[in-house]
Amino acid sequence: MNLRPKFFPSGVPLVRLIVALVAVLTAATLVSAPKNPFTERDKGYYADANLINFVRPGLQVKITAATIAADGTISTRFKLTDPRGLGLDRLGVTTPGTVGISFIAATIPAGQTDYTAYTTRIQTSPITNQSATQAAGENNGTFQQVGDGEYVYTFRARAPANVDRTATHSIGAYASRNLSEFDLGTGYDDDVFNFVPNGAAVRVTRDVIKTASCNNCHDPLAIHGGSRRSMELCVMCHTPQTSDPDTGNTVDMRVMTHKIHMGRDLPSVQAGGKYQIIGFQQSVHDYSKVVFPAAPDTRNCTVCHETGKGAAQEDAWLKPTRAACGSCHDNVNFATGQRHANLPQISDNQCGTCHQPQGELEFDVSIRGAHTDPRFSRDLPGVVFELNEVRNTNPGQRPVVTFTLKDKRGNALTASDMSRLALVLAGPASDYRTFVSENALTATAAAGGRHTYTFTAPVPADAKGTWTIGMEGYRNLTLLAGTVREQTVRDAGDNKVMHFSTDGSPLAVRRRAVSIDKCNACHFDLSLHGGNRNEVEQCVMCHNPTMTDAARRPANQMPAEAIDFKTMIHRIHSGAEQGRPYIIYGFGNTPHDYSNVHYPGDRRNCLGCHINNAEQLPVRPGLGEVTDPRGPLNPAGPTTAACTGCHTTIAAASHALANTTRLGESCAACHGPNATFSINRSHAR
Repeated sequence: MNLRPKFFPSGVPLVRLIVALVAVLTAATLVSAPKNPFTERDKGYYADANLINFVRPGLQVKITAATIAADGTISTRFKLTDPRGLGLDRLGVTTPGTVGISFIAATIPAGQTDYTAYTTRIQTSPITNQSATQAAGENNGTFQQVGDGEYVYTFRARAPANVDRTATHSIGAYASRNLSEFDLGTGYDDDVFNFVPNGAAVRVTRDVIKTASCNNCHDPLAIHGGSRRSMELCVMCHTPQTSDPDTGNTVDMRVMTHKIHMGRDLPSVQAGGKYQIIGFQQSVHDYSKVVFPAAPDTRNCTVCHETGKGAAQEDAWLKPTRAACGSCHDNVNFATGQRHANLPQISDNQCGTCHQPQGELEFDVSIRGAHTDPRFSRDLPGVVFELNEVRNTNPGQRPVVTFTLKDKRGNALTASDMSRLALVLAGPASDYRTFVSENALTATAAAGGRHTYTFTAPVPADAKGTWTIGMEGYRNLTLLAGTVREQTVRDAGDNKVMHFSTDGSPLAVRRRAVSIDKCNACHFDLSLHGGNRNEVEQCVMCHNPTMTDAARRPANQMPAEAIDFKTMIHRIHSGAEQGRPYIIYGFGNTPHDYSNVHYPGDRRNCLGCHINNAEQLPVRPGLGEVTDPRGPLNPAGPTTAACTGCHTTIAAASHALANTTRLGESCAACHGPNATFSINRSHAR
């Protein structure tokens, strides 16, 4: 038999041609295959494939055209599809799930920056008996199906006879697709279409803050039942045109959003008042206890007014108006001049005369100057820590730490330049159980900012494995010395940690479950305990499974509360939804009540905080039980402590207890990555 490969005249083996052809066909198939629109965070990811192919869950709304007829009739053409482009029947007859959709029609009048809506309603308050005309959506016009998932909607509302056909007009749509009968939840989407009725190009828009900036915290922004999800849509109704007749408050976006985010820091609230909006079906929304997550300083406007996100008017916050400025400074009376340097302001025309975008000094009356967070002052030289070496690391020895102090320009600092400087010794690093913090201001200085400090406390005699040194501290510096704006500011360094072995074994450190970058997506620059702690790796050394607030809690408020990191963070972020109070006593025996915290995101999204799949089960073996004197289980296993930080009911604790034996927790049996009730599946949206 001739086993030599056959060749085509070109000399290419036939087998190679066949393999190549199969590869090309496979690649073509892969390219043409539709991308799975679902992730492990979606209910659709876990549904039966046949069900998914039938239901095609999800919703996308796209407005493609709009016109205003000579008689003022407004109509718009739009498409309803699933994420893969399949047209949807809005009535739910030929495709599963009804689609409810409403529309807004509005214009930005010439020379103005805000919308005026044509779609309005009159709302009368049963409290004040006052009425207000409010911008609103409508769905009581006529629908005409013109294609597969394609429709024309003709508004009931009409444009006025003198409509300005040279002005920007916009059509907004918000929709929901109810698939709850298939256990696939409800899909939401919205869209905005801009046009000029005479056919000219759109040159004027309302585009101050992008939705992506809101979603740094809100994950995602979803208001009014979840159907309004973009700033582009929200600003069509939330304009000076619309107010709440129950409270008299405007719901203009620039005013309402500022006041909501100021919350408890509003001057009117601090004076004993409340900031409330009464909404649908007379539901009361009280924002008087809201704490801005980028606190402690609410002056940092750029948390929301981000640059580089593509907003056409991203610098609008640098153009002062009475409405915008008075929303936060709501104790200023512009009509009389009270708390405005006794200067009445009857219009916005002169605001920019004093309040320029940026002045020569920080903390002046310019927009940027007045809203400078002292922590980020350009005049702070900064503090940079570096841990160089740890010696004498055996059990019973006193560690000798070598470290370097410099400012951000690389200039050497000495310990005497610092107002506070501390080194923390903690272990074991696999899951901390004990720590000691020592004042390192007495460290011996050498050239180049290098220092040496010897701990007074030894490494415990029974220490094993990996232990850790952490560094923290700050300088108190005076800014604008000798002026009426003189102030003392803490210039804190970023924490640094260094691990070492006490017995020659390989380093084994605590898993990184969360990152400071994820914290700062919402908190901007998380810094606690007076600026001393600003890295997760430093926080967990003290907030370990053995720790409670017993040292700070008054005797008449006992028992103590757990402050283990996983328990504390879950409970703080569960806040008002946890069903039982969470009050920690801190420095100066001061109570910190987190029972009213409203997490701005969706707590089902564990990845909002977690990294490295740290939320998955099982947890690493050998983690310590959590001391929780006020909890239903004390001590609580590490998995129980984490999960019952959010699931705080007695039923949840009882479930955890029933699945814990002398052998440990069996949580992973049902909640492991591939289990029926996995973490991802249970939290899917």
